[in-house]
Amino acid sequence: MSGLHRILRDYLALRRSLGFKLEREGALLSDFVAFVEKSGSRVITVPLALAWAKQPSDATPYWWATRLAMVRGFARYARTLDSSHEVPPRDLLPATRSRPLPYIYSEIDVCALMDATHRVYRRRDPFRSHTYRTLIGLLACTGMRVGETIHLDRLDLDPNEGIITVRDGKFGKSREVPLHPSTLDALLEYARHRDRRFPHPKSSAFFLSLAGTRLIYKNVHLTFLRLVEWAGLAQRQPRRPRIHDLRHSFAVHTLADAYHAGLDVERQVPLLSTYLGHVSPSSTYWYLSAVPELLGAAARRLETSLGALP
Repeated sequence: MSGLHRILRDYLALRRSLGFKLEREGALLSDFVAFVEKSGSRVITVPLALAWAKQPSDATPYWWATRLAMVRGFARYARTLDSSHEVPPRDLLPATRSRPLPYIYSEIDVCALMDATHRVYRRRDPFRSHTYRTLIGLLACTGMRVGETIHLDRLDLDPNEGIITVRDGKFGKSREVPLHPSTLDALLEYARHRDRRFPHPKSSAFFLSLAGTRLIYKNVHLTFLRLVEWAGLAQRQPRRPRIHDLRHSFAVHTLADAYHAGLDVERQVPLLSTYLGHVSPSSTYWYLSAVPELLGAAARRLETSLGALP
């Protein structure tokens, strides 16, 4: 192992001990270290960092800036150990990015996705159909992160209490997620199918692949893209639906229901934030911004309040 690889190993270990996952960043920085070594350099330089960051050549400036920011953090750490390492300036690749509006799934959309798993995979392999049908339903009903559902183990579901325990989530946080009885029934039904298919699985994961192993995020993402096509949702606006938009949709529909029920929405946001596993309610507010469904509900409540004034 080279010196730069050792520094990267220690850098990643330190940040992960603070709760950062760094799955993508770890892979990209390993590629950066290989790029530096291939150039013949033993240290990080600004020209090398810039050349690596601007790959691929047809990527967006925002992605180039993101790659350079990863290098900048690593270079700052490396420089504390060896002053010959150079730290790229923050404004070397300036880029701004406005977050795209999420696609808010309707109940009909979610049903279309779940039905697509049945139509496409039932004949090829019913178990795969059941896995993705249940996975999509769980994401839609709980707003869990995709990675959290993939990393669920069998023992994380408590059928007696109707609770899923998310262990070591984002920033190392764990939380309990209460389930609606219908959601619990669907999970238990899947578990029965899973245990019949794999009485001696290779993994303790709750959701299993056709090989009896834990699902891989990349494969889940690719399968979901196909399901969006088969469900006839690919051309929806304001953007093609993403799997993460199921989380946005859960947050929006939860707050919209609170509006319709006449609840104090300001008091509901911290509860929703905790349920979603956010560090603070400010993270939850971004999920809810500029969504017509919520703005319409808020406007109707305001009209009702103003109409009651003398």
